[in-house]
Amino acid sequence: MVVLGHIDHGKSSILEAIKDLKITARESGGITQHIGAYEIEEKGKKITFLDTPGHEAFSQMRARGAKVADIAILVVAADEGVKPQTKEAISHIKKAGLSLVIAINKIDKKTADAERVKRELAKEDILVEGSGGKVPSVSVSAYTKEGIEDLLELILLVAEMENFSVDPAKPVEGVIIESYLDSLRGPTATIILTNGTLETGEIIGTISAFGKIKSLEDYQGKKVKKALPSLPAVVFGFGDVPRVGEEIKVFPDLESAKNYVQKIEERTPVVISLEPGQKALNLILKSDVLGTLQALEELLKGISEEKMILRILKSEVGEVNENDIKLAKSAKAIILAFRVKINPIAQILAEREKVRIRQFQIIYELVEEVRKIIEKNVEPEFVKIDLGRAKILAIFRPERNRQVVGGKIIDGKLKKGALVEVLRGEDFIGKGRLTNLQKNKKDVEQVLRGEECGILYEGGGKIEEGDILRFFLEERKNR
Repeated sequence: MVVLGHIDHGKSSILEAIKDLKITARESGGITQHIGAYEIEEKGKKITFLDTPGHEAFSQMRARGAKVADIAILVVAADEGVKPQTKEAISHIKKAGLSLVIAINKIDKKTADAERVKRELAKEDILVEGSGGKVPSVSVSAYTKEGIEDLLELILLVAEMENFSVDPAKPVEGVIIESYLDSLRGPTATIILTNGTLETGEIIGTISAFGKIKSLEDYQGKKVKKALPSLPAVVFGFGDVPRVGEEIKVFPDLESAKNYVQKIEERTPVVISLEPGQKALNLILKSDVLGTLQALEELLKGISEEKMILRILKSEVGEVNENDIKLAKSAKAIILAFRVKINPIAQILAEREKVRIRQFQIIYELVEEVRKIIEKNVEPEFVKIDLGRAKILAIFRPERNRQVVGGKIIDGKLKKGALVEVLRGEDFIGKGRLTNLQKNKKDVEQVLRGEECGILYEGGGKIEEGDILRFFLEERKNR
């Protein structure tokens, strides 16, 4: 069972309402930023929920969530309706061929309109029962718990009608749904088996990592001897952190697993070269779990700028260590630490070597910080705004890099402080600034077309009678 939908539409709150799972209390800012797997028992039958993030940054994570589920619960807020990530979730559901249940949440809100939600879903080719379609739907409130029991009954009914089944006796089939590096217990992975039974002591592997299972835990952290199909389990024993979304295989011995990994893992390193005039922002990315790490990489790829590209020199799970500091020092890189600690020795080394480390708990804040760094390091683009032109009628007091001249405004207007270009026919003579402006021997802020004035010019080039002064402003344009 995978729970999908737009950010803040109440996916985690619905699960919390089902069995008081208290998911939102453990997430920074109330946002689910990992795939969480949770199991409940209803009327003697067990249901496993995959709670996936709603923010657009986690598109790939949601796709992986749909990959191992039989039924999708699409959560849509009754007061907001179908949003961008709702549409994206529908796309994942269709691609995965999942059975679908619609949960219209937040019906306790004054602005709730369940019928509007159904109409908007129809535009996405999702026709619910009672509106000319066959997709079951239920109106719920995670806040008041209204409709929660109806939702569970609907899930069991769909499962019974579709005759979903698993076979613990079949060869092991499953997927890594989350992984990270535990500072005490080493590489750790959350798995869901679709068939077969996994036991402590067995040799398992994916295309990126392998190892002998040291121990297994259920989603509540209790040790178990076996991992059964459809039940979320945490595996300890991998030699490295496996990548999220990879399929699990069981091997007869470590050598077979090792050969499988080495065969698949051959890669050609990617080298990013700079174009003339380009700058590079070198980053070292550390995160608590691999799923989030991959999502961060995708987000950062999308904010490279024409004059500055991002180079992620190192991207891995686990705390910031001494090797990270040494690499950052040599490459003049910034370390971005997402929900991970800094090793005490690394902290001392970073302070000594003046290596910059930025720590974050919310993904949006990390991305915004990178954007600010780029903005500070990229030369700003200026837009020229033409004001007007003046023809020089008299030269009153020429000085070095400074002249007082008289002229008539032939186009537009003049403003004190404007930038000036001196033109003689088609020739460019110099550039400077209008530092003072007078009309009838009185200081003024601006002079309009057709009026005569006195101009104090400071800049390059010597102004002569008959020259044309072109006045303009330059405004900084954010990239």
